[in-house]
Amino acid sequence: MALLERERAALVLIDVQEGFRPYATFAAVAEGCRKLVAGARELGIPIVATEQYPKGLGHTAPEVGLDGEPRIEKTVFSACRAEGFDLGGRDQAVVCGIEAHVCVSQTVHDLLAAGVEVHVPADAVGSRHPIDYERALPRLERAGAVVATIESALLELCERAGTPEFKAVQKVIL
Repeated sequence: MALLERERAALVLIDVQEGFRPYATFAAVAEGCRKLVAGARELGIPIVATEQYPKGLGHTAPEVGLDGEPRIEKTVFSACRAEGFDLGGRDQAVVCGIEAHVCVSQTVHDLLAAGVEVHVPADAVGSRHPIDYERALPRLERAGAVVATIESALLELCERAGTPEFKAVQKVIL
């Protein structure tokens, strides 16, 4: 596994929707995803966002901060299998969202199978039940994903301190 690189990476935001708001972890996951979205924007990294059956689960929570990025509607669990899913030639993905053991997991497995290097910030994914979250992360790691944190992913993408991008990302993660 290589370090994340701006020219190679995309952010994949999975299903941080209103229908999941009752989950105990929702606010923390939405905040983590907001940081990743803001950091991706500062670094010029493409954002691919999905919504699972928005007619039933609602749209992406406003606090995530999507601003004009298109959302891919899906009924399949893996975002990779949704019509219109495209990383734009990127071969690294930072995957965040809900639920760690279903849509996030299946997306990560499909990306890995396609030869994409996948990083999963543990503090930007969640599940309804703690046991599902706890079991999902080791499984993703065993499959070949890098399980890390929001801060480690964004600072890897910055590569060095002292740049305008670093200063902007530093404001996002603090």
